[in-house]
Amino acid sequence: MPSLGRLHLVTDTRPGRDPLTVVRAALAVARAELVVQVRVADSATDREAYDLARRVVALCAGYDATCLVNDRLHVALAVGAGGGHVGADDLPVGAARRVLGSAAVLGATARDPGTATEAVAAGASYLGVGPCHPTGTKTGLPDPIGPAGVGAVAAAVDVPVIAIGGVTAATVPALRAAGAYGVAVVGALSAAADPGRATAELLRALTC
Repeated sequence: MPSLGRLHLVTDTRPGRDPLTVVRAALAVARAELVVQVRVADSATDREAYDLARRVVALCAGYDATCLVNDRLHVALAVGAGGGHVGADDLPVGAARRVLGSAAVLGATARDPGTATEAVAAGASYLGVGPCHPTGTKTGLPDPIGPAGVGAVAAAVDVPVIAIGGVTAATVPALRAAGAYGVAVVGALSAAADPGRATAELLRALTC
């Protein structure tokens, strides 16, 4: 199974965003410490998801970085990604593990200890936990759980916990102190004037 970096970049494919430019900038700084999660809009076609994921896999290969595909596990298999990530409305974790096989990285979304332990028992390699803080990146999210909520999940499982939702370099220390192994970001990099510099700031916060 590929190693899991502490910084996860979730691609932002909203209008006006350039996900590949952001991925290139982040990889140049974080290299193998970066995990790129390819996420596309629900309205995107499988072909669009495939085209983006294929290009991200190729970029990650140059840095020994891991690429995962969110939600669309058939796309993850088609492009040779390191694995995938499933949310609450996607395939159940056990079914996702059967699709990807035992060697792949499989992330699952959780926000409470009960759901988290069930996901790990079903085969999750790591957990995406949140939203930690308010975020406008994705609509329809539940209320933020804060560092305390992240800590409750981290204390209940023995796999890496990746905090997500409104994460910035300034909020990373509290999340790490609560037990998060790493963080996943969207806007902190995709909306940054200098994604490379923003990546360096996040890495510094993660290793302090």
